[in-house]
Amino acid sequence: MSTTIPTARARAYPLLAFFAGAWAWLFLVLLAIFFEAWARLVDRTSFLLNVFNVRSIAVFTAEPFLLAAGQTFVIIAGGIDLSVGFTMGLAAVVLAQAVRFLDPLFGPAAGLTAGFILTLTAASIPGLVNGLLIARLRVPPFIGTLGMYGVAEGAGYLAAGGTTVPVSNPILFWIGNGTLFGIPALVLVTLLVLIVLHHLLSQSRYGQYTYAIGGNRQAALRAGIDVRRHTEYLYVLSALCAAIAGSLYTARFSAGAAQAGDPLLLDSIAAVVIGGASLFGGSGTIIGTLIGALIIAVIQYGLVFIDVAPFWQFIAVGVVIVVSVLVDQSRLALTTGLGADA
Repeated sequence: MSTTIPTARARAYPLLAFFAGAWAWLFLVLLAIFFEAWARLVDRTSFLLNVFNVRSIAVFTAEPFLLAAGQTFVIIAGGIDLSVGFTMGLAAVVLAQAVRFLDPLFGPAAGLTAGFILTLTAASIPGLVNGLLIARLRVPPFIGTLGMYGVAEGAGYLAAGGTTVPVSNPILFWIGNGTLFGIPALVLVTLLVLIVLHHLLSQSRYGQYTYAIGGNRQAALRAGIDVRRHTEYLYVLSALCAAIAGSLYTARFSAGAAQAGDPLLLDSIAAVVIGGASLFGGSGTIIGTLIGALIIAVIQYGLVFIDVAPFWQFIAVGVVIVVSVLVDQSRLALTTGLGADA
């Protein structure tokens, strides 16, 4: 193990230190330049200056980012939540069923409001169970949330009757497909959630406790932080973010589906890691997660734009994840000296 002072190591490799801290931003810029150059050279059009493309990327980013935003808090605290995909699907189905039942009784506005409250309540249950299993019963996060993955999946399909649940509500439809000042409404909802969560993580005691638990759990306990209760809150928050993502799915497609979030589980974890969070805990930001989600969306949409087979999307995202972990290892070596020498 190297005994080199970390700050001296960082000063010795300033370019590498800068790249390790800002590589996600740089990679997003390079992606945008690549697809813009391709569009101009091959199609004689523009990738970035096309309003439809920008809106589509923003819409594609919304739901994965919401899942990843809740996942960010959990990963910073040294955990992981594998249940968010089917928690999102459960929320999508609950909202669709609730609105179908409540609209005729209370009207579109009141029915949607009550349905959303029911959705948040229902989705918080898997998060609370995750928190209790991990914080109170000491079940490893991977195992506890993997078990809840299956429970939420089954509950979602049971609530949906094994099929997709259509719903018709004009307000819900506008949230999923309408615009305000030319900006998609669901993007505005996502931006609102982003602002709230960014403030919560970076400017509140809740965020400080989250970093402290991920950085050194024993030190957090000695500092008087109620680690168990805070861990429970983290998994409930992750579930609530998944519920918002599921609600936007139902709004966007006018239907709830139990499998709505299943394809997004990998993307939610990838966005957090690509955005600079460490799987060892203690580091990460909501803005970084947004950049990670944008990178994934640009890769996926861009490859379709240049007419590449969609299966390459999985390969591209997988490669980016591996590179992200390697960059994180380099960052750790620069800042702490860990892993620098074997």
